[in-house]
Amino acid sequence: MVVERFKGGDPKPIGEWFRRNGRMLPAGIAYQASWVDAAGARCFQIMEAPSLESLNDWIRRWEDLVEFEVVPVLGSAEYWAAIPVE
Repeated sequence: MVVERFKGGDPKPIGEWFRRNGRMLPAGIAYQASWVDAAGARCFQIMEAPSLESLNDWIRRWEDLVEFEVVPVLGSAEYWAAIPVE
């Protein structure tokens, strides 16, 4: 999961950049879904990437407008399948 915090709390520059350039994803990264908080200051995105480094390539394309927090997550079924049952 990627949490984006819009620099200056202003989503307008991000929206303008996105409309002009799209998501600008490197090969191998898949966008799944996103949600923006009601205040318009943060975006929560589910992204699929083969590695953190490949995701960092995408982050570098946006970091002048956005501060990023990357939280690696697993689907619930995948997580619970890996937990040993006693």
